[in-house]
Amino acid sequence: MLTVIDEATPSTLRVVGVKVRNCGEVKKMGAGDAALRVGDRVMLELDGQLTYGVVHLEPQAMPFIPQMRVMRTILRRATAEDEATIERHERIAREALAYCRERATALGLQMKLVEVFCSFQRREITFVYTADERVDFRQLVKDLARRFGGRIAMLQIGSREEAKRLGGVDSCGLVLCCASFMTEFTPVSVKKARAAGMDLSESRLIGVCGRLKCCLMFDLPDVVAGSAGGSSAHRLIHPVRSSRSSGHD
Repeated sequence: MLTVIDEATPSTLRVVGVKVRNCGEVKKMGAGDAALRVGDRVMLELDGQLTYGVVHLEPQAMPFIPQMRVMRTILRRATAEDEATIERHERIAREALAYCRERATALGLQMKLVEVFCSFQRREITFVYTADERVDFRQLVKDLARRFGGRIAMLQIGSREEAKRLGGVDSCGLVLCCASFMTEFTPVSVKKARAAGMDLSESRLIGVCGRLKCCLMFDLPDVVAGSAGGSSAHRLIHPVRSSRSSGHD
């Protein structure tokens, strides 16, 4: 569920730090009115599917910033029934991850398994992977279906999505935007960046995934709230070392 930002939005929002399926970086999400503590499981809606997360940072009030427009809010704290389902899914996912890697190696498949997770809506296991070339995984799917039953989904992702799932730190010194709080976004296209007057030859505009940085979306005229369209709207903020002397007065 997206956090709705309008004129009535208060100057602060209650934000909680959650790891989606307890993987990757801690993402900032709207906490709503839920009473949460570190270690609690919460239910989320991502990509139109019900899933879960684990609280790693307790809720706290934070000043509203433009990036919060793409922040999601948790659905609820996990119930006892949710907890039982999550534990079963985690056990299956661990076993499926190990078995899939074993079979992929035996079959000589050039693929990198990133994540395995189960569906809450139906009997389905999704295997997320990256590969430089097309992979013929028909035999692998047969082996997985024979071992675990149900529907087997093979989801190939690109370098941007892999960075989002695994996390990392960019040249600004901060955790990747896509891994820390962005759960649904439209990547900045080269066409939009050029139209905004950005110099695409600058390496600082390229993220660890090899694509244009996601944070550039907040520097585009149609995204920056109240932007007058001046060139100052396109400049990135870079951390600088304080010039203050380390000596004592």
